[in-house]
Amino acid sequence: MNSLATLVIGFILCAALITYSGTRLSKYGDIIAELTGMGKAWMGLIMMAAVTSLPELFTGFSAIVLIDSPNIAVGSIMGSLSFNLLILAVLDYFVPGKPLSSVVTKSHVLAGFFGMILIIISIIGILYGDLMPDIGWFSTFPVLLILIYIITIRVIYKNEQKLATTTNQASTLDFNKKHKEITLRVAIRRYVLYAILVVIGSLLLPYFADNLAKVTGMSESFIGTLLVAATTSLPELVISIAAVRLGSIDMAVGNLLGSNIFNMLVLALNDLLYTKGELLLMSDPNHVLSGLVTLLMTALVGISILIGPTKKRFILGIDALILIILYLSLILALYHLG
Repeated sequence: MNSLATLVIGFILCAALITYSGTRLSKYGDIIAELTGMGKAWMGLIMMAAVTSLPELFTGFSAIVLIDSPNIAVGSIMGSLSFNLLILAVLDYFVPGKPLSSVVTKSHVLAGFFGMILIIISIIGILYGDLMPDIGWFSTFPVLLILIYIITIRVIYKNEQKLATTTNQASTLDFNKKHKEITLRVAIRRYVLYAILVVIGSLLLPYFADNLAKVTGMSESFIGTLLVAATTSLPELVISIAAVRLGSIDMAVGNLLGSNIFNMLVLALNDLLYTKGELLLMSDPNHVLSGLVTLLMTALVGISILIGPTKKRFILGIDALILIILYLSLILALYHLG
């Protein structure tokens, strides 16, 4: 299977499967969280972020174990980081009159800050991974990422608990009226079904991406950052738009920033799985550019939440327009570098 048309069709089918199944998976994950009494903050940060990041998790596993492509594995993660922040700019369109950043709580800045720390560590690993002592076939960087991830989740969760309000009770009542016909057993069964479909689509996606890179002559760094990363982030896009339209803007933003944090855990796990050397060090240094642009985008989001304008002059806020420009500049730069 190496003709361009066949590869494109296969890639599109995988993208459609991941998008549909990821959306349904998140729906039933939300239902399970409500029926089991999990808090909305914890659900948004851990469960929703982890669920929507399943494509990145299994795509990375497939890229490493099945096709031995470190660039696809690292590129899909680094590209997903910037694409998730691009989604924030898209969401700004669905908030009338005000920039998205002006209607969310300032607690999201904390998640963005920890995300930046994790990204900086990964950049150092790509550039200077050989300077750190090895632990078997991997370096200390994945271990460091995992430890900081655990600290991040604990700190953010404690912070969210302090900010919890009684509005969650009202949303729970509305939820129960809407989904009262779905039992916990049914929700779990459907959750598992769609999780399997996400896994299947994510395992096949790197195969088509890797062969597309070979057939078209484009670099794996570009393919991984653009096509694979955008596809694996489609569940975040669909779910976040739906959440904003329902008025759950904080959950949408928290899901995207939480997904970026979880993606760094996925990167660490991929590094541990890659037994042929240090994954970050063996990947294309061009991925550093993706990380640096993501740092700029994250900093912009944080500044906008803290001191950004409260009114829009255009259809999108100034911060959303800059996010789009930064993302497009990254894609063009990677294309030319590749």
